[in-house]
Amino acid sequence: MCDDASAFLDHRPSRKPKGTSQMTAVWKVSFTVPYEVADSFTDVLEAAIWPEALAISTLEAEPGSGPLVQTASDWNEVEAHGVWRVEALYADEPEEETIRELIARAEKESGVKARDFRIELLPDEDWVSRSLEGLEPVRAGRFFVHGSHDTDKVPAGVIPILVDAGQAFGTGHHETTSGCLEYISEIVKPGVPLNALDIGTGTGVLAIAIAKLARVNVLASDIDPVAVRVTKENAKANGVGSFVTAVTAKGFGHTSLAARAPYDLIIANILARPLVSLAPAFRAHLKPGGTLILSGTLQTQESMVTSAMRMQGMHLVSRKPMGDWVTLRMAG
Repeated sequence: MCDDASAFLDHRPSRKPKGTSQMTAVWKVSFTVPYEVADSFTDVLEAAIWPEALAISTLEAEPGSGPLVQTASDWNEVEAHGVWRVEALYADEPEEETIRELIARAEKESGVKARDFRIELLPDEDWVSRSLEGLEPVRAGRFFVHGSHDTDKVPAGVIPILVDAGQAFGTGHHETTSGCLEYISEIVKPGVPLNALDIGTGTGVLAIAIAKLARVNVLASDIDPVAVRVTKENAKANGVGSFVTAVTAKGFGHTSLAARAPYDLIIANILARPLVSLAPAFRAHLKPGGTLILSGTLQTQESMVTSAMRMQGMHLVSRKPMGDWVTLRMAG
């Protein structure tokens, strides 16, 4: 198996990058555990407020030897047997004591000790650009997401979105982004007024999709200022620079988000636990009867997310499972 930072986009099941840019230099924490308990360890790393991981992934370290079993995605011996490596990427050097304390929680819960623990500085490189090199265009609903090298491949009758591999997450290739694009295709109507918000915008692809389809103003936010800059650049490149406003914010922590509320449509493609923590804010900013699209959720986390939204008076309308992930359509 490949053992570098690009692996976080190449192996399944993985935690989606948190809508953040990939720093030129990043720190990697890695260790190995049996596959059956890997989720317990990734969960504690994902839930940690500090240090906050840029991305968390699991990949095969030692193949299993048992018979093939059916998983949610396909028939796969490795997913049910063997040892897997857990990797987490950080923008700053994490304190070893802090990381070991997090791992100890999962060890206590699972009864399994992690092995081969390492913290290492990865060489300067744009990991996202490297891992996305050569990706083919993606068709999702009415949209055709492509890089500048594939402009000549745009078919007739689609809404093209130009997004080159760069310093922020979200090119349409990940199932979470594709699920959101399909829902946008179904929900957003050309020429119909719409007040829309894109939380955790990444490259801005979802905000751009809404703006291109409906020609309405869209507010986009991300915790990472680099993602905000990239979103503005991509919106301009797609001819909707005047329609997309991008701001740096954690959750709803920006005055612009409150000023434009309530929203007809809120899209949040982040991670399951941040979605749960934002449930009251979603309810407060969503117009009665409005639509909430949630993604970045593994199917194993779906009930946790939908339960949190139901507690705020929102209900599940439909779902789009893709691979290990699911995109949810909720109504206020």
